[in-house]
Amino acid sequence: MTRKASWWGKVTGEISKLRTTMTRWSIRTGRLGGGYKLDSSRVDYALARELYSNTADNYKLGGAFAKPVVNTTVAFMGVPRFRSEDEAAQEVLEDFFGANVSRMQQVHTGALCEGDAYVMLTREDEEDAVLYPETNGARLVFNILPPEQVVAINRDPITGSVYEYVLKSEHTWMDAAGKQRRCTITQRIRRDTREVAVDGDKPPDIQTGEQPNPWGFIPIVHFRNEASVTALYGKSDLEPIEPFIKAYHDVMLHAINGSKMHSTPRLKLKLKDVSEFLLNNFGISDAAKFASEGKTINLDGQELLILTDGEDAEFIEVRSAIGDAAILLKFLFYCIVDVSETPEFAFGVHTPSSLSSVKEQMPILIRRVARKREHFTESWQMVARMALAMTAAGENQAFATYATTVLWDEIDPRDDGEVADALWKTTQALNTAVLGGFLSREAAAMFLAQYIDTMAEWIADDPELPGERERIIKDRILMARLDGAEEEELEMITKALQLASAAGAGGAGD
Repeated sequence: MTRKASWWGKVTGEISKLRTTMTRWSIRTGRLGGGYKLDSSRVDYALARELYSNTADNYKLGGAFAKPVVNTTVAFMGVPRFRSEDEAAQEVLEDFFGANVSRMQQVHTGALCEGDAYVMLTREDEEDAVLYPETNGARLVFNILPPEQVVAINRDPITGSVYEYVLKSEHTWMDAAGKQRRCTITQRIRRDTREVAVDGDKPPDIQTGEQPNPWGFIPIVHFRNEASVTALYGKSDLEPIEPFIKAYHDVMLHAINGSKMHSTPRLKLKLKDVSEFLLNNFGISDAAKFASEGKTINLDGQELLILTDGEDAEFIEVRSAIGDAAILLKFLFYCIVDVSETPEFAFGVHTPSSLSSVKEQMPILIRRVARKREHFTESWQMVARMALAMTAAGENQAFATYATTVLWDEIDPRDDGEVADALWKTTQALNTAVLGGFLSREAAAMFLAQYIDTMAEWIADDPELPGERERIIKDRILMARLDGAEEEELEMITKALQLASAAGAGGAGD
């Protein structure tokens, strides 16, 4: 029984390495009888980063799988775009998020790798104001907080809403005499106040004590990966595959060590008299003394051994364990592929039928990406709200609304050849339908616009912007001129096209 318990403790110790000690606390939800347990355990952020960068010694031979799992999803996710009904707000959002695309990608990477990512917006005076004339001396800054700095997220015991973030960071600085100083800075950020405390040497530019929060909200957004209503923190995408990565490392290491050991031939001796053998071949007269002194025999140059009748010598051929290990390693690899929902090609694996393989594997990745986007959409909307609110307060600007729609680029699982083939078949089918009188040109153009982003509306709402039909008319006139048509012909073409355009504007649509 003791042995079984010890074995189980060892196994769970390996599997749960990405998790810190688990503590739970109760929170009331506002529903009758509504209390639930909120898991406040956190990912081992340091280990997660080590796995991602493959610097953890105990995972080295399997750690290379971690980065593709995270990076593939992040790459296909992309970053969102924001749409506001207010034109001034739209301009602010485009400028702010357009300048922080790289940081937005870092947020996704951090959340998937470590389970938690924190975005903190600040409005800061520009030190190099001469380089930023467009900011009027101050600008909105997109900050990414290391998850370790967030030591507590305190929630209202009734509603469950966050009322305080507690941040703690180590700070090293040099005083006027050139002496190194250290301190720990703790911040307690609430909707109305911000409290700063310093433990150690106080930096001269830090103002301690409680200060009013000018924004009226906590300017921090928590991106929780695979968020759960019963968990305070997120989950790393590396957690489910951590035991397989560890097993892969162990099996590979065992196979390599075994291969090294078995690569050296072992001499097997069958002897009647060991002392006589040692004397005849190596000149050792006192075998007992030789053994007691821990001496060894070097067989280099001993291609010929003197043996007596009945004695024998042969090299042992040891079967390598590499073959058996390869089967197990392949099994562990597919466990990582299945559990992580990451296609094989993301790991650089050459599959026998790459086209069919991609077709089969892409839907799984697309569903995974869609799930991640849905989880993060609300968080990005909150970041956008904060950016607009802080801009409005800092620049004395009013927006009609802070609400935004988050837009993600569509993921097309097809390659360029498949897209071109589909487009050709679609245009041929539409052309047949138009010529046969089954479909109007406008309807065909509206359908085709789903495939071609550069197409405009058939008839533009804005009179200053040409619609797709007008663009076609101008294109036909240009081509006629290039073909050397006479002026009279051009006039006839122009009039005919104008009449067609006018008829279409009247509702014909053809």
